[in-house]
Amino acid sequence: MPDHRGGRAAEVFSAMRRMAPLITAVIPIGLVFGAAAAGNGLSPLEATLMSALVFAGGSQFVAMDIWTHPASWAALGVSAFLVNIRHVLMSASLAPKLGHFPGWRKYLSVLFLTDEGWAVAETHAAGARLTPLWYAGAVIPFYLAWVASGLAGSLAGAFLGDPAVTGLDFVFCAVFIVLVMNFWKGARTGLVLLASGLSAVLVHAAVPGVWYILAGALAGVATAVLMPDGQEVTA
Repeated sequence: MPDHRGGRAAEVFSAMRRMAPLITAVIPIGLVFGAAAAGNGLSPLEATLMSALVFAGGSQFVAMDIWTHPASWAALGVSAFLVNIRHVLMSASLAPKLGHFPGWRKYLSVLFLTDEGWAVAETHAAGARLTPLWYAGAVIPFYLAWVASGLAGSLAGAFLGDPAVTGLDFVFCAVFIVLVMNFWKGARTGLVLLASGLSAVLVHAAVPGVWYILAGALAGVATAVLMPDGQEVTA
């Protein structure tokens, strides 16, 4: 009987290697989040639970920006919804590639969905079959790195200092730039990005809160849909 264990291990390690650069990039972001959480009065346990249960860097940082004592649960909930509504689009994009996932694993997989995990899974699925083992090898180490770095950041607290001084505040932006460029399809993609970015900037300047995130997403989708048929646009 053939031994499939070696093949399964190779599949997992292949995914881990693909995800390793993004894991390296997310650690400083997790450290900054942990420090921000500590600065807002969250204990290391509370910061770690937030990273483990929410597992969404964008909404976690927005929550820290609007954190008050006592916290406004309505404001936090609405902000998290607006920041994470893009996951609906990412899930819809990834769903056709999950055909080899048994029912419960398909639903479990979306709990670990991030921008980085989605981008890596989409890239892999373009040239090979996306399997539960490969997906787990990509997203679980990323999840553990995010939770662990958040804990470390909350313990380090003030020792990290102002992230703007060391440039750590730009790491979040840099990761997304890399992810976007991986899907670059030419001028048409550029138009989608321009529409999305311009809408987000204008709404951010005119409307308080995090509505600019929703505006940017809707503008990008609308631009892609309204473009004449031709080269596929993926942004």
